Amino acid sequence: MRVLFTVFPATAHVQPIVPLAWALQNAGHQVRVAIHPDAVDLVTSAGLAAVPVGPQDHLQHVIACNSDIEKLDMLDDALALDTASDERWEQQWLQLTRILSVFTPVLPDLVELARDWQPDLVLWDPFCVPAAVAATAAGAAHARILWGRDNIAWFRARSVERLAAGAEDPVRALMAPLLEPYGLPYTEELLLGQWTVDPMPPGLRLPVDLPYLPIRRVPYNGAAVLPSWAVARPAVPRVCLTLGVGGRGHQVFQESGVSFAELVEALSRLPIELVAAVDGKQRATVAQVPDNVHLIDYLPLNHLLPTCAAIVHHGGGGTFATAVAHQVPQCVIPMNFWNESAIGAYVVEHGAGIRIEPRELTAERLTRELTALLADPAHAAGAAALHRELLSTPGPAEVLPLLEELTRRHRAG
Repeated sequence: MRVLFTVFPATAHVQPIVPLAWALQNAGHQVRVAIHPDAVDLVTSAGLAAVPVGPQDHLQHVIACNSDIEKLDMLDDALALDTASDERWEQQWLQLTRILSVFTPVLPDLVELARDWQPDLVLWDPFCVPAAVAATAAGAAHARILWGRDNIAWFRARSVERLAAGAEDPVRALMAPLLEPYGLPYTEELLLGQWTVDPMPPGLRLPVDLPYLPIRRVPYNGAAVLPSWAVARPAVPRVCLTLGVGGRGHQVFQESGVSFAELVEALSRLPIELVAAVDGKQRATVAQVPDNVHLIDYLPLNHLLPTCAAIVHHGGGGTFATAVAHQVPQCVIPMNFWNESAIGAYVVEHGAGIRIEPRELTAERLTRELTALLADPAHAAGAAALHRELLSTPGPAEVLPLLEELTRRHRAG
């Protein structure tokens, strides 16, 4: 069958789809990935075929975030879901529907692509709602493919409850200009998919009444040439300090008031080998790099973590999933944007690591907590338990028969 992925043009959105796209290709299916023209390298570098869609000048501010960390100051916790609180959800839902609308200029290109190529299945990023419209216009089956918790579906369910009391529906305002040119009526499938491919572990999934296809998230963190030291087993415990390809973690230093140089100096005094992935400006703040420290631009975590005894990170979904896949205990400093706080809590609840709130972070606190993390075998046992839970969910190749059956069931005609 022909499968079209439609992906939001950000590294943290592209990398999660790669293992499933590979599995489809390996099974003989044809795969193409629709993405903004300036982000095609994210796709082609993974060995997949990219199709540019949308105006060149559209979403430039998003594309820039893939390489310019300073532009990430616009990110905050406005979209982070707190299911225990009822204070902000309505304002958050309105903001989220506005964010969904920014992808609308891509619709004409997506419809043309879908009608020309005639995919059997369109798998779309939850931020790429026009892909559902294009799939419907072309008679294809379509499903969302998540990269984190299903906040959109949770907010929508809460919104529908309020609609019964006469509240206005912001989704109608979002969808009307997309549907009118093609004479399509609105259905909830156009916002939430005919089904949803969900890579989150069972304990992190939200209680939403929708059809989900669980899939194990197989880590893909990009391509690289590995230095010799990264392949060898270190003589002392190796610890990775990373802030994620999405860049949200770089704001840890602003939130905490502690500098990167202070952390490096403090951690270098421990009997460990520290590998810190940083940008050039942060590296320049370290006047002298200690002998037991590697400062690197980037190294795919799925290649680095097999040799690590612990990882310190900001709670990103990709980093968390890679650590779980390699049974590495975690120290999570959650910079909340989507589900980072939930991930930090999940790690602690399962005994697989520790959590430090950014506002409570100091060099002394991190040194003390990391020392305890490395010394206590219970954290390694917790990491192994998380790994067993991960393996209970079918991998990309294993879900293909179900994906094929769902496509046959939902494809028009």
